[in-house]
Amino acid sequence: MSEYWFDASAADKVCEFFERYLVHSKGEFAGKPFILENWQREFVREIFGWKNADGLRRYREVYLEIPRKNGKSTLCAGLALYLLFADGEPGAEVYSAAADTDQARIVFEEAKSMVFRSPALARRAKPYKGAITHTRNGIPIGSYRVLSSEAGTKHGLNASGIVIDELHAQTNRELYDVLNTSLGSRRQPLSIAITTAGWDRNSLCYEVHDYAEKVLSGVIEAPRFLGRIYGADKDEDWTDPEVWRKANPNLGVSLKEEFLSAECKKAREIPTYENTFRMLYLNQWVEQETRFIPMDKWDACDLPVDEKALEGRTCYAGLDLSTRYDLTALSLVFPPVEDGEPYRIVNRAWIPESAMLERIRRDKVPYNAWVSQGLVLATPGDIIDHGFVRAEIEALGKRFRIAEVGFDRWGAVEISTALIDAGFKMIEFGQGMASMSPPTKELLALILAGKIAHGGNPVLRWAASSMTVKGDAAGNIMPVKPDRMKSANRIDPIVALIMALDRAMRNEAPLPSVYEKRGILAL
Repeated sequence: MSEYWFDASAADKVCEFFERYLVHSKGEFAGKPFILENWQREFVREIFGWKNADGLRRYREVYLEIPRKNGKSTLCAGLALYLLFADGEPGAEVYSAAADTDQARIVFEEAKSMVFRSPALARRAKPYKGAITHTRNGIPIGSYRVLSSEAGTKHGLNASGIVIDELHAQTNRELYDVLNTSLGSRRQPLSIAITTAGWDRNSLCYEVHDYAEKVLSGVIEAPRFLGRIYGADKDEDWTDPEVWRKANPNLGVSLKEEFLSAECKKAREIPTYENTFRMLYLNQWVEQETRFIPMDKWDACDLPVDEKALEGRTCYAGLDLSTRYDLTALSLVFPPVEDGEPYRIVNRAWIPESAMLERIRRDKVPYNAWVSQGLVLATPGDIIDHGFVRAEIEALGKRFRIAEVGFDRWGAVEISTALIDAGFKMIEFGQGMASMSPPTKELLALILAGKIAHGGNPVLRWAASSMTVKGDAAGNIMPVKPDRMKSANRIDPIVALIMALDRAMRNEAPLPSVYEKRGILAL
């Protein structure tokens, strides 16, 4: 664009700062000058070289997505020090932030080590535990600090530079927005977000990732935003060393091919490690941290489910009440009545109506759209009214022959008693390994065999993509959410499906049950 021009001397100045004043502090390069690799030099020059008509920096927001061990934290530590010592911003305020304070300290501590190792910078700085102060003649003229993750305490900042580490770990956008809006009064502020890929496509990080891809491809025009994404394409062979080289620009420098080869071998031998390898070392966005349900196989089960055509047929239900503040789910499983027919699934879910907007903001999923489509039912008030859940189950019972309802008795005494009085056969279903392991494995086997029909229900797909498992020494497994998901994703609909499938499989033939008769399908 004609309003922007490239200032080679400004770009060279930043590179010179790195190579003249900064020294590596860790690993095989400790004590050596920070000589920029070609990809780093190009990246740094682009950030600081492009100017607008007023001679100020063009780019205000920078996004760098790159696999682990490519030196992004070290690079950003150097950029933070440049913004503190050499950018010429009066009263510079530079901050390191992340999803938690320990993560935020990684870039900062690297920067502090660089200051201690540089006589020129050490003379101009006073490093403290969580701050580096730039001084001139003993007078503070700028600072670089570590921030905690509490967004509510950051509204008074007047930042000139921000480094946000591991953006994929942010559970919401509050801190990100507060920090970026704190840049408003500066002449040429700079916000730098760095991250590896993640798994959650409803997250802030994936939103920025998608935005960066659209800017890079020209779909969106954003002249003040600079995005750089290094990684393997979705369909590329993750075991191919050529793909490793493409995804990792620092391969052979800070990252060794022997290390990647060993990690790849581990991923090939341990399927649950595959997604971790692809996410961290190839920067591929995956569906979940620990693979259980392959989403391509799940999507292949997008066979039609016509509720009207199922009326009068026998089915088995699973009810996961969760808490009254979160998602409650019901799944109906219809066993096949003809050879080659899949198990068909009908799904219901409930959410408190008055709390729905907060859950949209927190969970980053379109509950309102799902409600309008009839996929989620909103109950009045700010907690789920079990009376509405009971009424819907009774209505479904008039349309289908619900033989059994599996349920977790926790918090379900009232509704289960009412449903028993209404004529339903209620079966308590334990939530531990012993109860959950057989139907969880069975579900996967049926998905892999294409013997499930879910009709493309997006609520159920969301839960399936969120689900991982934990196991014990005996090989038992049960569905769980990874710790990093915290409250962001729900697996309640898939848990309800597993309970319903268990009741269906146990009643598929006379005792002994199907599990005892032929065992769990081999995976």
